[in-house]
Amino acid sequence: MKEGFNMKMLILGAAGQISKMVTELILTETDHELVLYGRNLSSRISVKDPTREVIIEGDFNDQDKLKQALIGVDIAYLNDMSSPDATQAIVEAMEESGVNYLIGANVLGIYNEVAGAFGEWNTSMVGSTATQKYLKAAEVVEQSSLDYVILRLTWLYNQTGNEDYVLTEKGESFVGAQVTREAVARLITTIIHDSDKYAKTSLGVSEPDTDWAKPSFY
Repeated sequence: MKEGFNMKMLILGAAGQISKMVTELILTETDHELVLYGRNLSSRISVKDPTREVIIEGDFNDQDKLKQALIGVDIAYLNDMSSPDATQAIVEAMEESGVNYLIGANVLGIYNEVAGAFGEWNTSMVGSTATQKYLKAAEVVEQSSLDYVILRLTWLYNQTGNEDYVLTEKGESFVGAQVTREAVARLITTIIHDSDKYAKTSLGVSEPDTDWAKPSFY
């Protein structure tokens, strides 16, 4: 999708913090339309522009609801890739609906790409079982027919105005112990406006100059 092209974007898990930030950026900086998908959304989020936002309440495993949400959509963002089964359901619904571009939020460490003291700390905090779930979900996406961007996010925090990030590619060592949700939201909006550049990538996302043994907030 190129700059100047008005699109419809589906946000899966629209009540998440990053999802809300992406929604705000899309509404204030573009004319794009949004489909906001998730459980019990009516009580968790508020619509600011009814002409551009539609809420669909549903589960990630509900194929019928997913296909309803995907009608007319150009690009989708999945806020949580912790469930391989849910990720598989979403991928299948997208493939059957002809929606070809998925941005998915995953975690660092799924490829054993985090070395040194920070890698050891991260493993001790996350555990191998959780990491394996995220890896399986990533493999579902990577083995699909979709154009995708997997975002391997380091440890998250909030800081208004801090949108700084650096990217590492699959196969490179992951560097950076933290990144703001604001930066991740900015990256997502950057990707949707230059989607061809990022297609079929798995990107490590961190804040510049945070090559530490653990995040500053731990």
